[in-house]
Amino acid sequence: MKKLLISLFIVPMMLSCTGVKKENANRSGDYMNEPWRPQVHFTPESQWMNDPNGMVYHEGEYHLFYQYNPDSTVWGPMHWGHAISKDLIYWEHQPIALYPDSLGTIFSGSAVADVNNTSGFGKDEEIPLVAIYTNHSHEKEANGDIDYQTQGIAYSVDNGRTWEKYEGNPVLDNPGIRDFRDPKVIWHKDREEWIMALAVKDRVSFYSSPDLKNWTFESDFGGGVDHGGVVECPDLFPMTTPDGKEKWVLLVSLNPGAPNGGSGTKYYIGDFDGTEFSSDWPAEKEVWLDYGKDNYAGVTWSNVPDENGSRLFIGWMSNWQYANVVPTEKWRSSNTLPRKLTLNEDASGNFFVHSEFVETLDKIAAEWEKDNELLSVNSEKFPAYQYQMNVETNESSLFEIALKNTKGDKAVFLFDLEKGLLTFDRSNSGQTAFHENFTDLVTAPLDFGPVTEIEMVVDQSSIELLVNGGRLQMTNLVFPQELLNNVELVESAQTKVVSSQVRGLKSIWK
Repeated sequence: MKKLLISLFIVPMMLSCTGVKKENANRSGDYMNEPWRPQVHFTPESQWMNDPNGMVYHEGEYHLFYQYNPDSTVWGPMHWGHAISKDLIYWEHQPIALYPDSLGTIFSGSAVADVNNTSGFGKDEEIPLVAIYTNHSHEKEANGDIDYQTQGIAYSVDNGRTWEKYEGNPVLDNPGIRDFRDPKVIWHKDREEWIMALAVKDRVSFYSSPDLKNWTFESDFGGGVDHGGVVECPDLFPMTTPDGKEKWVLLVSLNPGAPNGGSGTKYYIGDFDGTEFSSDWPAEKEVWLDYGKDNYAGVTWSNVPDENGSRLFIGWMSNWQYANVVPTEKWRSSNTLPRKLTLNEDASGNFFVHSEFVETLDKIAAEWEKDNELLSVNSEKFPAYQYQMNVETNESSLFEIALKNTKGDKAVFLFDLEKGLLTFDRSNSGQTAFHENFTDLVTAPLDFGPVTEIEMVVDQSSIELLVNGGRLQMTNLVFPQELLNNVELVESAQTKVVSSQVRGLKSIWK
């Protein structure tokens, strides 16, 4: 095999940089700059975060809520943290939006812009934002009751800055089921009603409502199937193919049950008539949104204009196997980069979800450096980078991409087209001893023809890989001693590099 000198040489990020202070006199050089702190991904300023919640676009702003424990860096009593962005890149931290109440802590859910004021919460022609969430009563759970999860709502008439809980909560009581949570609500334009997708033990249950307050059961999907874990955080939405076909996508997160262990998210494509979801493939078939270990509970934004049949998505970048013990200190957990999901049809007439990084990533990017033997980025300005490569392969191709640093840390992708397998090895990527499963090999099927395009975004503690325009996604955490700043490609005689390029990415916190 031949080693290609396609090297990305990046100076390790300085943890104290005078340039940062000059750029923003109100923040010290250590702000959001601890070891392994992501520089182009959203994280809370401190403490624990997990699932993204309540994602809604309204009046030029993307709202991101998230499961948050303000008192610890491990999972605990859940609140809804809150951040706002105008471009999905730069985020402004907001005060906690929803606190625990007499009905319980605030588990995952969604938010909508009630443009027709069906709820009656709107005032003075203001469009109300309505959050739909799960109350989890730890008191009832401790008493041995199984009906400790119910659904409640809250509303805002000041564009999400403050929230008022509905006095009639819960709006959906528990029928006697232990796992009854994570409502994702959309407006169904044909029925002219709200539809809720709810995680109910081993299935997704669908409910309808004219006003977000009164809910009627419609149907179930996936019940009786051994998913390998508990169903969580569903999402249901329509998508349109490039030739104008409309299909519905149902995201289902599982914990455990992912193909590489722990938690993960699979999806179904089919049709939804406003009452029932019918899948194009059996409920027991597994098609995964992301084969990496660290993309879970992801859902899409509601009310985004001019999506042209696509959806905007973000996931929690961790895994329940080890999320509570990763070696960060001031905070725990980050999100994936926001991604645009599209629906594409292969030569056999099968539909698949593809993913790409949002175009606004350009706002923090330097110019592309192309096809040089040495591609350099000054990481005092650019603590992360984006890498793209076009290749020609066939059914016998075998090649490796290794990400390295000067400390000897490395993470390796092995593409074996003869075996139809992609393998990721992070066993020598830095700190790994915090959990026995962190060094497990991560694999994904290469079952969609030749590999032609490879794209990565590498941050201080993560690698997001997209193959063939996002037909395959693989997201994984790493905890190296310094940024994995060297990209080395080892190719076989059956692989030809057509082009490669890299660009540095600026910190979103400076």
